Amino acid sequence: MALKRMVLRDFVIVESLDLELQPGFTVLTGETGAGKSILIDALQIVLGARADTSVVREGAAKADICAEFDVPDHVTPWLEEAGIDAEAAILLRRTVDNQGKSRAWINGVPVTATQLRSLGEQLLDIHGQHAWQSLTRPESVRNLLDAYAGTNPTDTMARWTQWRQAQKALQQAREAQATLQQERDRLQWQIAELEKLAPQRDEWEELDSTHRRLSNANALIEAAQRVLRILEDEDNGALDRLSQAHTALQNQEHVEADFSAMADVLSSCLAQASDVAHSLHGYLRRTEVDPERLAELDTRISLWLNLARKYKRPPADLPLLLQEWKQSLQQLDASRDIEALTAEADSSERAYHAAARALSVQRSKAAPRLSSSITKAMHDLGMQGGKFEVEIKKLTEPASHGLDEISFLVSGHPGATPKPIGKVASGGELSRISLAIAVTTSELGRAPTLIFDEVDSGVGGAVAETVGRLMQQLGANRQVLAVTHLPQVASCAHHHLQVSKLRSKAGTTSTVQSMTGSVRVAEIARMLGGERPTQTSLAHAKEMLEVAGSERGDSNGT
Repeated sequence: MALKRMVLRDFVIVESLDLELQPGFTVLTGETGAGKSILIDALQIVLGARADTSVVREGAAKADICAEFDVPDHVTPWLEEAGIDAEAAILLRRTVDNQGKSRAWINGVPVTATQLRSLGEQLLDIHGQHAWQSLTRPESVRNLLDAYAGTNPTDTMARWTQWRQAQKALQQAREAQATLQQERDRLQWQIAELEKLAPQRDEWEELDSTHRRLSNANALIEAAQRVLRILEDEDNGALDRLSQAHTALQNQEHVEADFSAMADVLSSCLAQASDVAHSLHGYLRRTEVDPERLAELDTRISLWLNLARKYKRPPADLPLLLQEWKQSLQQLDASRDIEALTAEADSSERAYHAAARALSVQRSKAAPRLSSSITKAMHDLGMQGGKFEVEIKKLTEPASHGLDEISFLVSGHPGATPKPIGKVASGGELSRISLAIAVTTSELGRAPTLIFDEVDSGVGGAVAETVGRLMQQLGANRQVLAVTHLPQVASCAHHHLQVSKLRSKAGTTSTVQSMTGSVRVAEIARMLGGERPTQTSLAHAKEMLEVAGSERGDSNGT
């Protein structure tokens, strides 16, 4: 089971729809214009297709589409990487308002349309009646053959990228030879100039600090001496006066208890002031005016400032600037090594060709098998003598995807020369070829749900019965939904949904209902013989359902 439920609100002409879907093969039928493809359109939009205001029902504020899926094992890593809880089900929701603004969620987590598309590719494969058109595009053809071969061109593409990058580096080095030497000379001269200074990391801050101290040495010494005089003057020094005040409070603290706390405060002040005096004596012993050292610092700071102004950088950045220039010179020297770059380009080219040849071998082995499988499916679909051929030619120039040019050729009749699929004239043949390809390749993907949107257009009779049986067989292992106008296909389905229009004064709406029993017989009869079934068409419809049901193993055939 894969797609479990769809809920639509105000989508195109659907006002409200809540639809449970079953495993196996389900068909959607209805009169022309009833909107059989509306569900398919809704699925494509909830899975990230482009959406605009045309999907919003007239008069409504927004269209709201929800689709609930089971969680296939291969999807769990994608959900985890996207930060979405892998719950018991995957609930996709997308809204489009009447201004064209779209919003999307996966299990309640806001996501982009790109994320919806990425997840949708792992949940659904949709085959439309014009699917053959994509098979005229080289990339689609190549991807289909690679999927059938079970090969992955990723390694070849990576090798191609490495080769191209190596070629580009070599070309740039060759073109830059004329200017590289000038750039190298400039860098060497600048590096030599800065290396004379030899600036060290964090040196500027130390130089600046030391220079400021030496420049103000006299003032600093005078300040220290003045403070010591204030603190230690024999007649009126602050330390002596604090000591007297402290003693006076101590002498009376036995009378006034509050004096004890005050005396403690003065004791602390006296100790701290004594520490300051002691530190100042130490400072004066080690500090002196040093004009020679100051002159040295003046010279060095002048060099720093001159170079900083010259290269328009803060003085503190000069060590980093020197390192950057040295790295740039190393890169230039490396880029000048044409021999090494040539060797790298040659090695990358050999690695690419080895990977591309291995890919070509796998494609060549798979091509006849794919040709045979699709040819057989064409025969089953009434194109007896038709032939499908996977043609592989060597490209004149290597490409990121390898060395092969791959085309799909078909012929619809015995003896006819296979031609490119886009040149097959008959619309009926195109539909059957498209269906043959879809049936043959549908098992390649891991998506648990396959959708066929009127791919049986242009066929009928025994071929239509074959189409129905093929889809019935696919439905044994995958969930298959098909929009069809053929009673032969509809009768083979495990489940039958009818799409119909309801007209009222409020407007036209589309609805979907499950068909079983006599109601389903009547719908098959309508598909056989027009809007008013006859006894003959009803009997024929019942017989078709009974035959198809016996093949499915149903107890009642309907």
